[in-house]
Amino acid sequence: MKMTMNEKQEQKRKELYIDKSYTPIVHDEENILEVNKLKKYFPVEDGMLQRIVGYVKAVDGISFKIKKGTTMGLVGESGCGKTTVGRALLRLIEKTSGEVIFEGKELYDYSKKELRALRPKIQIIFQDPYSSLSPRLPIREIIGEAVREHKIVTSEEYDDYLDQIMEDCGLQPYHKDRYPHEFSGGQRQRICIARALALNPDFVVCDEPVSALDVSVQAQIINLLMDLQKKFNLTYLFISHDLSVVEHISNTIGVMYLGEIVEYGNKADIFNNPSHPYTKALFSAIPVPDPTVEINRIVMEGTPPSPMNPPSGCKFHTRCSYCMDICKTKVPEVIVLENDHVVACHLYDK
Repeated sequence: MKMTMNEKQEQKRKELYIDKSYTPIVHDEENILEVNKLKKYFPVEDGMLQRIVGYVKAVDGISFKIKKGTTMGLVGESGCGKTTVGRALLRLIEKTSGEVIFEGKELYDYSKKELRALRPKIQIIFQDPYSSLSPRLPIREIIGEAVREHKIVTSEEYDDYLDQIMEDCGLQPYHKDRYPHEFSGGQRQRICIARALALNPDFVVCDEPVSALDVSVQAQIINLLMDLQKKFNLTYLFISHDLSVVEHISNTIGVMYLGEIVEYGNKADIFNNPSHPYTKALFSAIPVPDPTVEINRIVMEGTPPSPMNPPSGCKFHTRCSYCMDICKTKVPEVIVLENDHVVACHLYDK
């Protein structure tokens, strides 16, 4: 039987881009989430027949783990694939290949019915608190709609439960009948946090939750997230491009560049000993409030390459001041520096 054009394109995609070379990971009960060689490629179509002419490699084989009750910060410049990682972890978009192990089970092995039952455990706080809230619903419905749908509490306990969640997130119960446009940006983000918290989750993806807020309000929201984490033993993946915020809230940090994690480790190891040239450049851009302190700024040359046609070898070599000949041809292996501090760079090849 002859294959249709769509079937041929799908077969080509599988042959070229699904990676089956990785070794399945062994689950550690301390970890709530374990990611192994995760990839997410978006097809690029062109022409009248909308043929696939390439792929945007938004996430290109990343691996990390998050212990229960801790926060992992994921940092990198805009367009490096941070948000795509968060959405792939929650199955808001489907992965291309790799493993996502949540509480010991492959998340992508869940059926639709099983995934629906799991949804309350895995939540997300979006970047823009206004566009993520329906302008036609009062706060009571925004926070409580999923609570009723998943039957988190009985109907008799419903109103008291909402009041308690709102108070935990710094909102007053009498706000329940108001609409999103009646609140400030910081209050709207508290509503988004309350909506996620109301489902009693175990794992929350915070997708740049403070980037759209004033600096003074950012501190309030960060402190709120940390207080809620202690109270409810929450686990966060905190996505941001603000290293000062990440340093304040995170236990471990992954530095991402063009779909890959180039450095990963404990917060102290990353901040005290940044090892990858890209990490050093990011850290040199952190503002220092003392005007008398001289900072050795590392200015990266050029612009990030296209994720559709990334450079061969190390993806950062086109902007790296330490670039060697091997960087242009060979993909660097992950090198363990100390403890769980790892880096993907030829500077540390043995």
